[in-house]
Amino acid sequence: MWDFNGTVLDDVELGIRCVNEMLEKRGLTPIPDAAAYREIFRFPIIAYYRSLGFNFDKEDYYTVLAPEWVAHYLAGEGQCPMMPGVRETLEKIKRAGIVQVMISATEVNQLLNQLNRLGIRDHFEEILGLDNIHAGSKREVAQDWAGRHPDAVPLFVGDTVHDAEVADAVGVDCVLYTGGHQSEKRLSQLGKPLIHRIPELPAYLGIE
Repeated sequence: MWDFNGTVLDDVELGIRCVNEMLEKRGLTPIPDAAAYREIFRFPIIAYYRSLGFNFDKEDYYTVLAPEWVAHYLAGEGQCPMMPGVRETLEKIKRAGIVQVMISATEVNQLLNQLNRLGIRDHFEEILGLDNIHAGSKREVAQDWAGRHPDAVPLFVGDTVHDAEVADAVGVDCVLYTGGHQSEKRLSQLGKPLIHRIPELPAYLGIE
């Protein structure tokens, strides 16, 4: 079970740039660098926005802020590469006969377009995203998948505290990648195995 943003797709710098454009437009303090960003980014995104100083009494998150961020993001996401080693890792896992599922908080049609652009859509048996652009929780999506596959023994691969929460809610093992949207310091407090490079993942699946 793969997370997408920050695990498969390297969109950390784009995420910072998008929110900084919104902050600067409103006279709010921008995020200085990736290290600072990794300490404050969180799910649900509405809580992250609140921590940055956006005033929801003046601007609604759902009808103003989220669409504005998505517009900035879509203008730049075509230049975002995959994380190093993702394609080779996907291919190695596929050759081993292990089913791969994508579970993301991205709106599902946007997610499908991104996977098509990267040329990796065919690696996933199922691709599950949200039905909106609000980047809430993907917990329900993961639980629905697990309910339809009661005999599966999944490993969830992500890069955030939320990914660990989703894995716990579904009752599955989790490996967290330290090169995504949250810092190794934050992830290390969760008691989950950590990887610093995506190609380290097959070892957790018993693949040489």
